[in-house]
Amino acid sequence: MHVPTPAVRRPLVELPPTWAQRPLTIVMPTYNEAANLPRMTEIVMSLPLPGLHLKIVDDSSPDGTGRLAEELAEKYLRDGRRRMSVLHRTEKDGLGRAYAAGMQAALDEGAEFVVQMDADGSHPASAVPQMLGTALSTGAGFVVGSRYVDGGSLDTEWGKHRQLLSRFANRYARAVLDIRIRDITAGFNLWPAQTLRDIGLGSLTSAGYSFQVELKFLAVRRGHSAVEIPIHFEERTEGVSKMSMSTQVESAVMPVRLRLRNRRS
Repeated sequence: MHVPTPAVRRPLVELPPTWAQRPLTIVMPTYNEAANLPRMTEIVMSLPLPGLHLKIVDDSSPDGTGRLAEELAEKYLRDGRRRMSVLHRTEKDGLGRAYAAGMQAALDEGAEFVVQMDADGSHPASAVPQMLGTALSTGAGFVVGSRYVDGGSLDTEWGKHRQLLSRFANRYARAVLDIRIRDITAGFNLWPAQTLRDIGLGSLTSAGYSFQVELKFLAVRRGHSAVEIPIHFEERTEGVSKMSMSTQVESAVMPVRLRLRNRRS
């Protein structure tokens, strides 16, 4: 059984009450994550963010993740306010489409900020207050939880091959798209609602992991700046990775398609 590599744990950032109460939705796609979901839900719900809502986007997981999520949502009712909800999708057609559906639902429900977070424990939920505070204090168009800025790190259990592949994918996408974001493939991001509206979630074409790159690229093209904060990225402790060969191929092709589609005249 994998034991996470010890990492420096930064204390939770204490936000002013008016900032902590801002409506923020964490969108968390799931597929067969029943083993991870209770722990992740508990961690997220313990954050000192009264305005936080957790939205699970489940792609009809055969292991009952969607049903479990509904049970957890009932547990986290507070004074009649539902702090957690579940968006059930009828098919598994890609991480990008799951995120787009969940993020659009969050906007429709009045979220001022939307956070993307994996359900496998690889993203440190403790960084969310810092991400929100960074967005509010700097006016950034979006905030990236980055593995590749000073202070960021990867779990050593990831292995040399996966680390090299991740670093190459970042350098490749940055070079093709001419973008300076160090961790352009990062999946842990905070988005102000206005940035997402400017992008238009319905305009995104990526089905898989390349959604992360496409979203950032279009945000920059529409004039939004990024701020990266360092995080420690951990390997999952339960379940298996959903990265398939087809998603790797899409990730390689998408930057070229984006560059060709958005060439300046």
